[in-house]
Amino acid sequence: MHLATIDYLIIAIYFAFVLGIGFFLKRKVKSSHDFLMSGRSIPLWITSLAFISANLGAQEVIGMAASGAKYGIMTSHFYWVGAIPAMVFLGIFMMPFYYGSRARSVPEYLVLRFDEKTRGYNAISFAVMTVFSSGVSLYALALLLQTLLGWSFEVSVWLSAGIVMVYTVLGGLTSAIYNEVIQFFLIVLGIAPLVYVGLHNVGGWEGLQTQLPPVMTHTWQYMGSPKDNPMGVGLFEMLMGLGFVLSFGYWCTDFLVVQRAMAARNMSAAQRTPLIAAVPKMLLPVIVIVPGLVAIALNAKGGAFHLPMKGDGRVDYDMTLPTMLSYYYPTGLLGVGLTALMASFMSGMAGNVTAFNSVWTYDIYQAYFNKKAPDSHYLWMGKAATIAGILISIATAYLARSFNNIMDLLQLVFGFVNAPLFATFLLGMFWKRATGHGAFWGLLSGTVAAAVTQGSTVAEGKGGWLVATPLHEFSSGMSQAFSIAIAAWTTCFVVTVLISLVTKPKADSEMKGLVYSLTDKPHETEKRWYLRPQVLAVTVLVCTLALNYCLR
Repeated sequence: MHLATIDYLIIAIYFAFVLGIGFFLKRKVKSSHDFLMSGRSIPLWITSLAFISANLGAQEVIGMAASGAKYGIMTSHFYWVGAIPAMVFLGIFMMPFYYGSRARSVPEYLVLRFDEKTRGYNAISFAVMTVFSSGVSLYALALLLQTLLGWSFEVSVWLSAGIVMVYTVLGGLTSAIYNEVIQFFLIVLGIAPLVYVGLHNVGGWEGLQTQLPPVMTHTWQYMGSPKDNPMGVGLFEMLMGLGFVLSFGYWCTDFLVVQRAMAARNMSAAQRTPLIAAVPKMLLPVIVIVPGLVAIALNAKGGAFHLPMKGDGRVDYDMTLPTMLSYYYPTGLLGVGLTALMASFMSGMAGNVTAFNSVWTYDIYQAYFNKKAPDSHYLWMGKAATIAGILISIATAYLARSFNNIMDLLQLVFGFVNAPLFATFLLGMFWKRATGHGAFWGLLSGTVAAAVTQGSTVAEGKGGWLVATPLHEFSSGMSQAFSIAIAAWTTCFVVTVLISLVTKPKADSEMKGLVYSLTDKPHETEKRWYLRPQVLAVTVLVCTLALNYCLR
């Protein structure tokens, strides 16, 4: 790929702008609460866009295009099945607990509801997951710059991480949130022309349907058996593994996204944040998945366009979107498209790092090492954790090289951490009999179950490290990830219930505001009926059902 001066200028302007935001917000950061929580003062429209953008990092933008090429339009299940219902549940049922309890993080809610050991286990596992996910974002951008611009992997990693480090250390969570909003618009403006031109060249959606196998352009018709679809996933795995366990486990308990809603100005805004974010979330498959479908159609033609191959002969799906940009975009527009991908990386990495520094400072360092330090010390620790998180992310970026589809890798990681955590939250918020002992051993056993399942099965040559002869071979890495999540969630749920029944629960007075049956329902303050959370929730669900029906 050849970039002209104007393309480099566009990229340079973006870098200068994001750094400028960090320097501008530095003067507003006066306490650890400002740095790690944004002082709970962010407007609703900002938190809503940041909520969706926190999940719109490089791993999703590049990974979803890769999955679109590998699995077809079934990839939209990650949105219409694996996101929207959980976002609605979070807004209606769970945000009142998070925001009303005044917890500063998801692990801190766990210590209020259960006990210290449950908080500690989740804080440590979440911290590991966030820096790992941040490393995946770093890997994605480094791969992009290495392939398209010829930069070495090492230079790409250290330069990109350095820019993120500067603006997050200066402006904290507020800097990350405002940059996420900018990144959202950049991605839409940078990739939408690619979708338009690509679809035009293949004859629109109808032309795409004629050039691809039917299984690539339908969402539900080939879900009867894992052997019938390229994702290798059956109906039960899709609905239970993705639609329930992974979806609710991520959107309802992952502090990375919940943190954006918790930064809202009041309870009503916090509830509406994921509901308003669900509207653009429904439409994102057009931006991030359709390019993959167009790419595989063009690749099948055998013309000038072709997807690159890896050294082992496999198609390099992760390069689907960059290859499309290089093929279609002229000078100037190429700079915009490349900047959009860089912005997605910046957002993904900064989002993970700002979640990591909050959990480290409040739930690990303050909870176990230094409980009574002055606030200035915790502010310093938050900044130090930011730098440490980025350095660890650099190390984990190299691990992602062994996977040919980073979305498969991420689903596997979520299965180990978020799947059992959702079982814990579900019981903790809606069953007052759940105890701290049950929650801790349930979480631990859920993670062990995930490891055992992954270690005793194989998929696409991965797994099976626990036994000489694997017990089962999955048709795809995605199918294995969904099954691991189901095993983790089920094990955690059952173990938590059994141990809770033989251990002593907290008194009802200690769980007010933390358990559904013991909490006063939030009073609706929004006078405009069409902006009330319940109305927004129903509208979003109806629209999602309509989209599923149209592409069934």
